[in-house]
Amino acid sequence: MAEFKLDPVWEKDIAEKRELVNLWLERLLPPEDSVPVQLHEAMRYSVMAGGKRFRPLLALYAYGLSGNDPVDIIKPACALEYIHTYSLIHDDLPCMDDDDLRRGRPTVHKKFNETIAVLAGDALHAYAFELLASSGNSEIVSEVARAIGTYGMLGGQICDILAENKEINIEELKHIHTHKTGALIRASVRIGAILGGISGDDLEVLSGYGEKIGLAFQIVDDILDEVSDTETLGKTAGKDKETGKATYPRVVGLEKSRQIAEQLIASARDDLSRMNIPVEVFHIFADLIISRQY
Repeated sequence: MAEFKLDPVWEKDIAEKRELVNLWLERLLPPEDSVPVQLHEAMRYSVMAGGKRFRPLLALYAYGLSGNDPVDIIKPACALEYIHTYSLIHDDLPCMDDDDLRRGRPTVHKKFNETIAVLAGDALHAYAFELLASSGNSEIVSEVARAIGTYGMLGGQICDILAENKEINIEELKHIHTHKTGALIRASVRIGAILGGISGDDLEVLSGYGEKIGLAFQIVDDILDEVSDTETLGKTAGKDKETGKATYPRVVGLEKSRQIAEQLIASARDDLSRMNIPVEVFHIFADLIISRQY
């Protein structure tokens, strides 16, 4: 994908906010030596294995567009990462994608067992909504619930599973990716904006931006599964092709997949030009998505 060099000032700012997220992710989790010990160990093992922290960062920066201090919404932001992690735990299970490696380490069901993996995912899911509810804003609770339910992430996941080793068209594939991955990314932008008091046209622009970068994110993921290696990705490379997953390279080929991802990012950037407030950081996130290597 396209090469991108991040401005040192923004690189430092994003790194600091990522560190803030990591600090609070660790701080908010139950102590691993508290009962039930194995469950809390598994939760901590999965969450603190690393990661881009892309979803909480989007929320923090969207909240900050109105001049707010991002730390004000650190709990809802962390909730997004807990939800994302729960989805990865369940996604890796033998009954789903049956993966042994995630973020360069054994998956939770391999490190512990399937029962603990299921319950650790459930626990992170439940805890995330406890944190979202603590914001006192029912709108963001509903927003995230819709994004991960049958009309969002879970709906996309079942469509993804049912499409394995079947011929599907580009619109069906777009539906899968927009829901399976894009819905939570879009919601991450929206809840930060909503909590920050952004509404009207600006909120609509950010919503469209979130949807486009969310789809582009998954297309790039599809591409990397084909062209990268296990060590770089931190998960098993080539697994999509091996299992007959519905991916953009499978449906339209690698080059067309790259073109579609780049068009989505260009369109998302164009949308940002309609904003009435400075949004440079969201241009940067668009560039980071299209240029990422893992």
